[in-house]
Amino acid sequence: MSYRRDTTKLASADQHLALSEAQAAELPDALKVVPRTCATVAIIGAGTMGAGIAICALDAGLKVILLEQDEAALQHGRERVANHYQGRVAKGKLAVEAATATQALLTPSTDWTQLSHADLVIEAVFEDLAVKQEVFKKIDTHARGGAVLATNTSYLDVDAIANATRRPQDVLGLHFFSPANVMKLLEVVRGTQTAPDVLATGMALGKRLKKMPVLTGAAFGFIGNRIYNAYRRQCEFMLEDGAWPEEVDAALEAFGFAMGPFKVADLSGLDIAWRMRKAQAATRDPRERYVAILDHLCEQNRLGRKTGAGYYTYVDGKRSPTTDDVVRAIITQASAARGITRRTLSAEEIQHRALLAMANEAALLLAEGVAARPGDVDVVLVHGYGFPRAQGGPVFWARQQDAATLKRDLQALIQAAGHGFALGDIAQLAA
Repeated sequence: MSYRRDTTKLASADQHLALSEAQAAELPDALKVVPRTCATVAIIGAGTMGAGIAICALDAGLKVILLEQDEAALQHGRERVANHYQGRVAKGKLAVEAATATQALLTPSTDWTQLSHADLVIEAVFEDLAVKQEVFKKIDTHARGGAVLATNTSYLDVDAIANATRRPQDVLGLHFFSPANVMKLLEVVRGTQTAPDVLATGMALGKRLKKMPVLTGAAFGFIGNRIYNAYRRQCEFMLEDGAWPEEVDAALEAFGFAMGPFKVADLSGLDIAWRMRKAQAATRDPRERYVAILDHLCEQNRLGRKTGAGYYTYVDGKRSPTTDDVVRAIITQASAARGITRRTLSAEEIQHRALLAMANEAALLLAEGVAARPGDVDVVLVHGYGFPRAQGGPVFWARQQDAATLKRDLQALIQAAGHGFALGDIAQLAA
């Protein structure tokens, strides 16, 4: 089993992605309609994400209303935007006059009635369903009729958010990736009642912002987070089976990922996934294989870089090369609790299992209609999740494998995962 790159594969991976990117940026024929007018965008929430979205819109020449709940939070948002443009000027990447003209398009405010001037409203507040529903009730009160209403949720139920309004047909998801003014991917999420011209507006906005827009259904996690969760879950299984975090990270970095999953988790903060897991706890089937290692780390306030320890420890910003005794004890206890005799996992096995998990989840998403085309999956994973472009994406990878061997390995993977894990139909991944 080898994943060494060759020039033929690299060329075909590039060709595959170029075609997939062109297709992903277009709506299916049945949804191709004239988008609504979008000259003024209101963004609710001036934190890191909201400010990043505001910068994208300003750079595209749109008028931007940046709304916050109080003056202190609004001031922080103003500073984030101003600091960005000051930095661009200082680096010689933007003229002072251009920076001044661009920032003149920004209207910071704490006045919700300003929403009546917006053609499109983007909510970018805390990732909590109840909080977002309350925000959308207020949006519904103040936004003009016909305005497009978007939620920047990463995984929450877009329909549940839309139904907090009297106009769910005007609501869609616009899942930006952080930092929003840098990352190219934009998942455009179609709710059950989202009108075609609302989707067309979201896709057109993505192009205007120089993003890579990809249409996705409103299932939990959409395309990207759904597949990334399957990947991360398989990596956690491998911790219980015998691998250490640094071994998993090294193997996947050797495949071409810029960072392995546990380094990524430490960087983004373990509490993000922990919060999501706690939200799902009530509906989780107790018979499913669930790895609690991350939970135990968070319970010890090991939340990643920001607390100085997560899977790894950090001193003066420098990451330890290996995990420490605390992490290894938690992992060893998790293996023992499941009755697993730990064994050494080769880099090839780690890579293969991680990629199989992604390919299987892609097949499930395509069967469910969450992803419209196989290539859309690869566009999302390459542009938003660090999948190595030279490898083409999990769908492209699966197409390079022997079909009979792939099917056998997928069956073994799902059997090892245990109750509740569904086997995807790899035929869904065909070109």
